[in-house]
Order: sequence, then structure tokens, then C-alpha cells
Amino acid sequence: MERPYSLKDLLNLMARLRDPETGCPWDLKQTRASLVPHTLEEVYEVIECIEEENDPDHLKEELGDLLLQIVFYAQLAKEEEQYNFADIVDGLTNKLVTRHPHIFPEGRLYAGEASAANKPQTPAEVSELWQKVKAMEREAKGEQPDASILVGVPLNLPSMTRAAKLQKRAAKVGFDWNDPLLVLDKIEEELAEIRQALAGGKQEEVAEEVGDFIFASVNLARHLKVDPESAVRATNRKFERRFKIIEELCLEEGRPLTLAIQADPKQRIDLQQLDAYWEAAKQRENQ
Repeated sequence: MERPYSLKDLLNLMARLRDPETGCPWDLKQTRASLVPHTLEEVYEVIECIEEENDPDHLKEELGDLLLQIVFYAQLAKEEEQYNFADIVDGLTNKLVTRHPHIFPEGRLYAGEASAANKPQTPAEVSELWQKVKAMEREAKGEQPDASILVGVPLNLPSMTRAAKLQKRAAKVGFDWNDPLLVLDKIEEELAEIRQALAGGKQEEVAEEVGDFIFASVNLARHLKVDPESAVRATNRKFERRFKIIEELCLEEGRPLTLAIQADPKQRIDLQQLDAYWEAAKQRENQ
């Protein structure tokens, strides 16, 4: 039996795919910028596998696809004599050791055990310690403290995830409600402002108020300890399931859903009937 492939084999494989003379034309054409969409896709496929399935083998496969993206970026950097995969591993390990002084008090991975007496006892305490160590790292590098507490929240995050992170940063200095019911009041206020904007008839104002409403909804999710991205992904999947049931119900009655857009009013499926199908879909799903 052939031995299992190792990380070294994977790194060698990527180097061969990128060989200028004998490599793969597709792999040779890639750049960091061209890989970004593929990297995002692989991240979301891992998330979908975790949230939708209970299939360890499929998750293992998707994690491998994600690892390939890291290996690819490392190979590009190696070709440009910037760094290699080993440098990435070394930097990451050093950072994790440094940012866990409660686990590695001597600042080394293979050193004595930490004392249990001074260890943080909760995830919140660990997070606070993490931020303190990050600030010490910046100071050691001679970096100036951030002018704003909001600096460093990545611009390219999904919008709701970024909203939650911005709100969490602001909450650290007390800019936050202390009761989810107050956030509900804010959501109702934003709804009223959407109605006012609709009455005004200016689309740009409507768009702004809808954005404020979504931002407030993210704030409510954060207070209720609900990840907004995960919640909306779950709602999307629920909508897909129920809408497919509507399509099935229409077919069972010999009225394909495409009839809903027919020009002939006699053939058209009206919204009231579609809403009845939706309620039936909910009942069927619950059963």
C-alpha cells in the first residue's frame, strides 16, 4: 500500500503545478487577485458543510480545498522570494504562543507549564488579554496607537458581519444599549423612518433608512448572541425549502408556478393563492 500523502507532498505538488516549463497552464496563469474569488468560495463551502450537513468526510474534503488556497498563496510568495509556507507556520505559531501568555508564560511552545492561579477563567477574560497583548506587540514595533477604536475592522467582510464588529468595538467604550428591548425600540424607530422616506418618494432616502434598519437589526442579533450572517443563511435555506414545496404543490394541482406570470388573468396564480401555498408549505415542512 502506498504511503499516505503528507503536507510536504502537497507543497511539492503545488511547486510542480507552477513549474514554468512543465506546470499546468491554469495554475501558471493565477495571481493573488485571481485566486480571491476561489478562496471566498472555498470558505463558504466549508461553512455550508458545517451548518447544513453532518458529514465528516465531506467536511474533510472541503477543508482540504481551503488548505489548497493557502498553499497556493505560499507558493506565489516563494516564487517572488518573499516567504514560504514554513514562514507562515512559524509566524502563526509564534503569534499564538505570544498571545496566550496564560498557557505559555515563558513565551515558548515547549516550555514549562503555566500556573493555574493566574489563568483567565472565562472566554471574555481571554479576549481582553488577547487585546492587551496585541497592543503590546504594536508598541514593540513602534506603531502608534490607533486613532480610532474602529480601525482594523476589515472593509471586505460581509456587510452584516462588519456591522456587528463595528458595534462590538463601539460597545467597548460604552457606546451601546444595555437592554435588547431598547434595541427593539430603535428598530421600530427605523421602521417609522422608512415609512416617512417612502412617503417622501426619494429613493436615496429610502435606501439610507433601509440600511439603518438592517444595521439596527444586526445590533439586536448581537445583543441576543445570534450571529447575523449565520441567521440569514439559515433563513435563506428555509425560504428555498418552502419555495420548492410551493412549486411541488402547484405541480400537484396541475398549475405550474410559471403560470403566476402569465398575461392571461384567467391562467394567473394570484398572490392570495401563492400565500395559501406558502402556509401549506410551512405545515408540510413542520410535519
